[in-house]
Amino acid sequence: MRLDKYLKVSRLIKRRPVANEACDAGRILVNDKVAKASLNVKVGDIIEIQFGNKNTKVEVLSIEETYKKEEAKELYKYL
Repeated sequence: MRLDKYLKVSRLIKRRPVANEACDAGRILVNDKVAKASLNVKVGDIIEIQFGNKNTKVEVLSIEETYKKEEAKELYKYL
């Protein structure tokens, strides 16, 4: 699954265009490398999101095309 879509489905970022902009600005790291929105995310990848002075680091546990809002937190775990 593309990185921008994963960020939206997992509800780490609310909208896909915002996820695209964050990737283009270099604020998303996957496995400690700056990632493009088109990068394929795999189970076990470490995603770091830098917004302002807030850093969020998560590990990908599962990849699903669609998920309910309440269950979206099962797709990743905070590190």
